[in-house]
Amino acid sequence: MAALRILIAEDEAVIAMLLGEVLTALGHHICASVATADEAVAAALKHQPDLMIIDAGLQNSSGVDAVAAIFEAGPVHCIFITGDKAAVLSQRPDALVILKPFDEDTLISAIDTAMSLP
Repeated sequence: MAALRILIAEDEAVIAMLLGEVLTALGHHICASVATADEAVAAALKHQPDLMIIDAGLQNSSGVDAVAAIFEAGPVHCIFITGDKAAVLSQRPDALVILKPFDEDTLISAIDTAMSLP
């Protein structure tokens, strides 16, 4: 897989750090790591990532709403991470969602799936 520019939006610092470490070890570049929906929107517009990995529930905000705002500027490949897959799918039935906790193989598979979508 080619190296991707990835935006991480995760409000749990340990999870964000671990995601960054795993993705970097896989050869990807983290263009931004943020903790709120507003920061995610700003970072996506600024960095134009190849892929976004976004927690569905961010600090006092919604990762799902952030993705909707980002998509207004154009589509970006996206993976939601959450503990409540049904809640995300009820708002975005077409979403690619992985459940927390997840392992490296699940993340790699989700990235492959996300990047194969139009």
